[in-house]
Amino acid sequence: MRHTFTFCLIICISTLLFADEIELPTHEIHFSGQKYFEESDLQDALGVTTPGFFQFWKDNTPRIKDKLIPSLKPSLKSFYDSEGFYDANFTIQETNTTVFVTISENEPVRVRDINISSDYNISTMVTMKKDDIFRAETFIAIKSKMIAGLLKEGYCSYDLDTKAYVDLDLHTVDLRYVLRKGGICTFGKLTTSGLETIDEDVIRSRVKAKEGQKYSTDLIQDTSNRLYGLNAFDSVIIDVDRKFYNVVPVDITFTEMEKPYHLEAGAGYDTYVGMRVLGEITKHNFMGNAQELKLQTSWSQREQLIKLGYFKPAFLDIFGYYTDLGGNTGYSNLEFDGFKEEKAFLRAYLEHEHKRLRLRAGVALENIVISALENLDRGVELSQAVTEGTFPLLYPYVDLVYDARDSKLNPKYGYYLSAYGEFGLSYDEEASVYMKTLFEGRFIHTFADLTLAAVGKVGIVDVSTENGLPESKYFFGGGAYSNRAYGFRELGVIISPTEDSIYGASTMANLSLEANYPVWGDIYGALFTDNTMLTEESYNFKGEIISAVGLGARYMTPIGPFKLDIGFNVNDFSQYGISFQIGQSF
Repeated sequence: MRHTFTFCLIICISTLLFADEIELPTHEIHFSGQKYFEESDLQDALGVTTPGFFQFWKDNTPRIKDKLIPSLKPSLKSFYDSEGFYDANFTIQETNTTVFVTISENEPVRVRDINISSDYNISTMVTMKKDDIFRAETFIAIKSKMIAGLLKEGYCSYDLDTKAYVDLDLHTVDLRYVLRKGGICTFGKLTTSGLETIDEDVIRSRVKAKEGQKYSTDLIQDTSNRLYGLNAFDSVIIDVDRKFYNVVPVDITFTEMEKPYHLEAGAGYDTYVGMRVLGEITKHNFMGNAQELKLQTSWSQREQLIKLGYFKPAFLDIFGYYTDLGGNTGYSNLEFDGFKEEKAFLRAYLEHEHKRLRLRAGVALENIVISALENLDRGVELSQAVTEGTFPLLYPYVDLVYDARDSKLNPKYGYYLSAYGEFGLSYDEEASVYMKTLFEGRFIHTFADLTLAAVGKVGIVDVSTENGLPESKYFFGGGAYSNRAYGFRELGVIISPTEDSIYGASTMANLSLEANYPVWGDIYGALFTDNTMLTEESYNFKGEIISAVGLGARYMTPIGPFKLDIGFNVNDFSQYGISFQIGQSF
């Protein structure tokens, strides 16, 4: 029985939760009489302070700063006007310690008529319906949504007129939308300024808003993301305000990075490798042209790693198709259940991206030393000796990804397909000859607020030499991207629905299904099932399956969801795993 807890704790000083605050004079504040709004809505609109979600130890009495009290009535008036309640009245009583607000909301203004005259379908964008309460914020948002939709589809010469005719006596409003979409626009010539050490070819390799292509705000945003992704600029300003007969030139102003060195250091704990310290130093724009040099190190009880990486964008230009160059070299020493792997490695690759497609092709040289260990949990025995020895490997590899998701951080729609293959070559009489392939598909769709996802993986290792293959090259299961009832790489060849070995599998198949639904604010709940098959023989898909079910919580952050999952083996609930991660697994 294994209870798995996978997490990493970064040591930091919290200035957000525990920093000393300057206490300003305040009054308690209480609202009464409101029917259409929760008290929390009024508190947020008026700057009333209450403890944050993680500050549970503080007094939860709502308080308003004394300096805001004189403007309380006009602030309430402004809030209710924006929500369509133009006749709302307020009575404010103040004592030495408390402010009492009595609200009479009265009759709101409602939508009486909606008239649309357009040569472009905007009916689905008009979310206000007849008899809805008129909200100025919603009216403005609808107009912004129309403009965003037009620009996304290439219509930059639109003529849009939106009006709201309000009758305060009848408490009604008539909405009018008049639109002429105009012609399709295209991107014009690219001009750059501010470049000092970076060639324009490097910039062109990242620009998606290419001359002659249909205008789209998506391509402008993608261009911005890819230029910032070079990690060579402090600012990138893309100007598309000029327009000549539906042709929009692209003017980009750069400020190159003043402080190119980036240093990271941290310490944490992971139940797979134990206590861990890590450090990383990166030189951005190394010798110009947005090249990057990075040194990474980490140390723990079970793993030691040092790696030097290099990246050069726009290394080759083949008929306008830019290709990047990358590579790394280093040493790692990692303990598995039953054996240890020492590895020296050298890798180099070429990479090209086109729209949603990314193709990476490279070659790797590895020298792996496998040693047997007696580090198994009590009660677990080796059924056979681990194949020890030195394994020299030389293999070309190909990694193909087609990413059609609407977001990489927290997708709601779309799909993701990937295929990976490495092919061991007989360059030495002791070299291993083999083929390893891994295919993955992710499918995500959202119905209202319910997001459903399916992730399927299939992998094969086919060895065609008597020299064998290092155990670490085979497939293992477990962890946040596999079977969440087990820790990372804890599952070996599966013997029964409740039992597995320590040995890697030649055939792997994994299917995960997950449902996410909002339960409160930015917190989502999740239900999932993970189903894993790991067999000893290549191409054997008739093995036993270990299935897990579980539930989780997701807290949405600007860098993706923070996920907490607990999974149980469906045939043995004493076997469970707890995992933490940032970012979706689909």
